[in-house]
Amino acid sequence: MAIEHAILVSLLEQPGSGYELARRFERSIGYFWTASHQQIYRVLKRMESEGWVDVQDVPQQGRPDKKEYSVAALGRTALSTWLHEPIEPESVRHDLAVKIRGAAFDDPAALIGEVERHRRAHTERLARYLAGEERDFTGAQAPPGAADGTPDAGRELQHVVLRGGIAYERMTLDWLDDVLATLHRLRAERP
Repeated sequence: MAIEHAILVSLLEQPGSGYELARRFERSIGYFWTASHQQIYRVLKRMESEGWVDVQDVPQQGRPDKKEYSVAALGRTALSTWLHEPIEPESVRHDLAVKIRGAAFDDPAALIGEVERHRRAHTERLARYLAGEERDFTGAQAPPGAADGTPDAGRELQHVVLRGGIAYERMTLDWLDDVLATLHRLRAERP
């Protein structure tokens, strides 16, 4: 996937400024795709010149006008083409896993602090995902589905992606607990 596709999806969900897009990447799209503010602005400029997005100046009171981006017909076509193309299953690059294997040639217990740091980071990410799920999909503040009572496909698909992120974080935490238990056991067995 290219960043262009993530931006197109975000803009189809809701048009917005480059700043608003960057915030969405930090808040929700970032669950599965990260991009810096600079990347987003650079790609938006290119997408505008290629006719994938339209831009409109929106007046703001007491602040400079903002540029609001929306998906143009060419952008919809590009997204549709990409959606119908096969993609390869992702392969995982996992530096920590390589370090863990490499610890067999050093002191495995030396990795305990690093694994604990990763565990804290994944615990925090899981908490953010669960809070987002409560806020956006299951809590009292969650917006309802379509006005006619039919399910909202966009919301359902957003939620299933978030549930995948939650499952991934839970699986990662289980694995990190297993790694820590193994490292502690190896440290205790060490002469």
